[in-house]
Amino acid sequence: MGIDERGSTAGGGGAVVAYFSMEVGLEPGMPTYAGGLGILAGDTLRAAADLCLPVVGVTLVHRQGYFRQELSDDGWQSEHPVPWAPERRLEPVGVRVEIPLEGRPVHIRAWRHTVRGATGHTVALLLLDTDLPENAEEHRGLTDHLYGGDARYRLCQEAVLGLGGVAMLRALGWRDVAVYHMNEGHSALLALALLEELEAARAGDGPPDREALEAVRRRCVFTTHTPVAAGHDRFPMDLVRHVLGQERAVRLERAGCAAGGELDMTRTALRLSGFVNGVAMRHREVTRKMFPEHRIGAITNGVHAVTWTSPAMRAVFDRHIPEWRVQNGNLRYAVEIPLEEIVEAHRASRIRLLEEIERRIGRRLDPDALTIGFARRAAPYKRVTLAFTDPERLRALSRDAGRLQFVLAGKAHPGDGVGRELIHRVHEAARALGEDLPVVYLEDYDMRLGALLTAGVDLWLNTPRQPLEASGTSGMKAALNGVPSLSILDGWWIEGHVEGVTGWAIGEAWSGGDPDDGADAAAFYEKLESAVIPTFYSRPDAYAHMRRWAIALNGSFFNAERMLLQYAVHAYRLPELAFRRPGADVVEVSEAEALAAGQGEGAEGAPVEASPVAPAEDRSAA
Repeated sequence: MGIDERGSTAGGGGAVVAYFSMEVGLEPGMPTYAGGLGILAGDTLRAAADLCLPVVGVTLVHRQGYFRQELSDDGWQSEHPVPWAPERRLEPVGVRVEIPLEGRPVHIRAWRHTVRGATGHTVALLLLDTDLPENAEEHRGLTDHLYGGDARYRLCQEAVLGLGGVAMLRALGWRDVAVYHMNEGHSALLALALLEELEAARAGDGPPDREALEAVRRRCVFTTHTPVAAGHDRFPMDLVRHVLGQERAVRLERAGCAAGGELDMTRTALRLSGFVNGVAMRHREVTRKMFPEHRIGAITNGVHAVTWTSPAMRAVFDRHIPEWRVQNGNLRYAVEIPLEEIVEAHRASRIRLLEEIERRIGRRLDPDALTIGFARRAAPYKRVTLAFTDPERLRALSRDAGRLQFVLAGKAHPGDGVGRELIHRVHEAARALGEDLPVVYLEDYDMRLGALLTAGVDLWLNTPRQPLEASGTSGMKAALNGVPSLSILDGWWIEGHVEGVTGWAIGEAWSGGDPDDGADAAAFYEKLESAVIPTFYSRPDAYAHMRRWAIALNGSFFNAERMLLQYAVHAYRLPELAFRRPGADVVEVSEAEALAAGQGEGAEGAPVEASPVAPAEDRSAA
């Protein structure tokens, strides 16, 4: 099986699954991601390459990146573009397509990034680019800024991703795509492109709308990540008519995608997808309440194990579980790794982190103190300041119970004034606590810093307001490195939490009421004082056991390999899964075998519940 002209080793006729995402995080030098959504997309493509699944990714090139964060001495964020040159890093694709926007043709080219898996299989990522001289000036910059600009800019971007992405796949010869996977609603207009293809193929004599919609649904999968209504893109229909044209606006209205004078991209994706899922068990329930008219399942997120495991811990896994890179589930056998090797590997990771902190800010932290990590987007619901609600109690805990220090990072969206204020307030708390309890907030959080943090701290802290955490993945990365979590019971932690084994819970399970910040802060301090600090300082062997259990229980399950196998069986409905082991031929795994191995179960041990979709052989004919 060789690499074809499209950059995929799909074999037998090309890609089966086209994976669309507005952001994709694969390398620190490619600033084409803003946060967790993009990192998840990158991990998904890496897992597809590891599993030899026939996948092609589609995104935008984002020539100006998201932004580089700079923090003043008192913690006020400023933003700067992150220009990069895809010409220097990526391979140009030799075709161009065009789509009409605002009454004019917009020309699109693509760049290709190749993701190489553990066995050499490759997956292509296409990055769409409108910076071409034949485009009008206002259209050349449509693929410059990730989540930038006004509503018109965003709608144009989403049209380039959805409509332009399908056109590019066709121009490159990918005409046999069986499944289109939308990672969030930004790419929902791809379903409009599929509807238009059906109409064109039937030369105006097509089936009734219901039949055409069902044909599209059989080919579309939608993963929603946003449990907050305000986080879903909506565009006034007047703007839709201006950008997409009257004919396309009418087609969207007839498809039931517009209501109340707005085009809702999440509802468009819901309406035009045959399989819809949230990204954790709790998130499924929250999403069902938001959209009760739709059938929504759950496939819990996972992270790419090799990418997010530190070099020192990788070496331990390579010695004791040599097949873990291509069979992540075998990390369960970490229960047999000697504790001293896990402790020593973590010590090496901690040294790397502390050296990086000293290099960045000139501050040397205590290598023996209990180091608590927190790195998330600085959004209000994530409550980065919760731990500093009572600084005097924190100071007393550090003085009397055991030395503490905090390392934090995270960006606020440029338009989020509250998020920017929260970063400033952390700096105020750090100044007030001084050397009694060191608190450092590292600027310009990115993939590289995220990997250092999740591997090098002793405890991973997560404090979202319930039930607003869709999944969260940073704690999964920490678990791979033997770092227990201390977290509110929300998102993935509801499924990964075993009290005193994989970490600790803050407070109780959500009962449907409004979150109480004061009660959650008190629960955080109580758990630190009664459980975390005594275990870390007085029972180091017990803490080492927790490190090992975090790997064996959570690292072995909350990984992208398991996640993608669930998508392959339940969402993509691939008739068989093929993956390679080092030094072996391709191994075929039937759906039944995957289910028997526990890879095809939903969040509660039951089959994933979602709208039925057609078998692959039916989809290809749709």
